[in-house]
Amino acid sequence: MKTAPGGASRAPQESAALAMAREVLEIEAKAVSDLIGRLDHRFTEAVELLLNCRGRVVVSGIGKSGHIARKIASTLASTGTPAFFVHPAEASHGDLGMVAREDIFIALSNSGETSELLAIVPVLKRQSAKLVALTGNPQSTLAKEADIHLYAGAEKEACPLNLAPTASTTAALALGDALAVALMQAKGFTRDEFAASHPGGALGRKLLTHVRDVMRTGKEAPRMGHTATGMDGMLEISRGRMGMTAVLDDHGRVIGIFTDGDLRRSLEKGVELRSARITEVMTHGPRTIGPDKLAVEAVEIMERFKVNQLLVVDPDQKLLGALNMHDLFRAKVI
Repeated sequence: MKTAPGGASRAPQESAALAMAREVLEIEAKAVSDLIGRLDHRFTEAVELLLNCRGRVVVSGIGKSGHIARKIASTLASTGTPAFFVHPAEASHGDLGMVAREDIFIALSNSGETSELLAIVPVLKRQSAKLVALTGNPQSTLAKEADIHLYAGAEKEACPLNLAPTASTTAALALGDALAVALMQAKGFTRDEFAASHPGGALGRKLLTHVRDVMRTGKEAPRMGHTATGMDGMLEISRGRMGMTAVLDDHGRVIGIFTDGDLRRSLEKGVELRSARITEVMTHGPRTIGPDKLAVEAVEIMERFKVNQLLVVDPDQKLLGALNMHDLFRAKVI
């Protein structure tokens, strides 16, 4: 057993840490689970209000609630609901001018008594902007002043002192996600719309990259006629450097694929490649995909059927191109 300096065992310390970690997760999971029973008509009203918003959604909070508010604003914006974050202290010093009559203001405060938020409530009322409050205290000033109040608190914090915002911020974040996803569903937000708002990074590549964007065409996509020999197939595999060659009929339609695996199996069986017809050693009925499919769909097919290459064909099964795992890696789809 490893010992810490001075000979003390590390095992009790590790056991205590694991026990505390499990307790924290249990408390935070319960805080989120408890919200389910508290959902009522007010949540539906909030979704309807946000759904019919003619302006933008402004989300605000301070301290830990501010961090959660930023995340909620970001999630709303990326799922089809125009939203941005405003710091309440800065709002009271001029930034509240960014809020218009058609906007909806979402305020986060666990206590519901955050002075910086309460200071801007009268201004919101004068502008006739709607106020949605997420608090852990339904009897708080902010909850009472709001047009709609949603409970987003926790029975107790995961902090052993019951002071640091932990379970309450987790609950608020989960409720914000629930709002965003409910709005997303109500709007019929699509994968293409999601991709349009995430053009960069892995999400954008996965949702915007199509097979036609990464496939090899022309001479870069190895192919040969059905009258060729196995030797011709081996040479074409070597030339194309894709580990395969498509086999076509007289009309350019795909009838098979000859891979390096087929080549290896033929050699193991002692097949005379110089005389064997390619149709005798190829794989019949190869996996194919259309050019307008998403590249991630090509990945799914390759992984499901354990193949490294796919032939790209049109509706008449005529060869348009080919791609392999390396092409998808280079496009950073994987």
